[in-house]
Amino acid sequence: MNTPTTPDAPTPSPSRPPRRLLLGSAVAATLAAGAGWDWWQSQRPAPVPGSPDGVPDFWEKTFVTPTADGTQLALRQFQHQPLLLNFWATWCPPCVAEMPLLNRFFQQQRAKGWQVLGIAIDKPAAVQQFLARQPVDFPVALASVEGQDLARALGNLGGGLPFSVLLAADGQVQQRKIGQVTAQLLQSWSALH
Repeated sequence: MNTPTTPDAPTPSPSRPPRRLLLGSAVAATLAAGAGWDWWQSQRPAPVPGSPDGVPDFWEKTFVTPTADGTQLALRQFQHQPLLLNFWATWCPPCVAEMPLLNRFFQQQRAKGWQVLGIAIDKPAAVQQFLARQPVDFPVALASVEGQDLARALGNLGGGLPFSVLLAADGQVQQRKIGQVTAQLLQSWSALH
């Protein structure tokens, strides 16, 4: 049995919002994004000459090394030299994977005045065990909450690891990278000095 169709009945069509509504939504989203950006910029401290990106006490920060004696390591000893800071942890696979690249970068660039500093956001015993298995030529410091705060102050608002920051000899931030570095990226950074 065939069901008759009525030619007069309109075929249902998917409902579409009117163009004005779409345009208004796009404008509102753009304005909200701009307001968010302005707010975020207003929350950042003003840069202080000679300090990395508005972290006025940056060079005064002190960390301990993961050695048995817990030697004090002050950031001021890296001042006036190009510096690659790398925030990492032993439980972070990309952090572990990039350590040989960072070590090679340091070996190749230290004669040109480069310094590399690893800042481990980790437990001392885990860092000690890692460095016993995979030693590096550059210094490594231990940091917990203070290290996370420093990473955020340098632009890593989400606290992701690994996080690398390249500082020029004058202390200004030149580059930032959240995530694993590559040999090509490190090569391009070395050309900045």
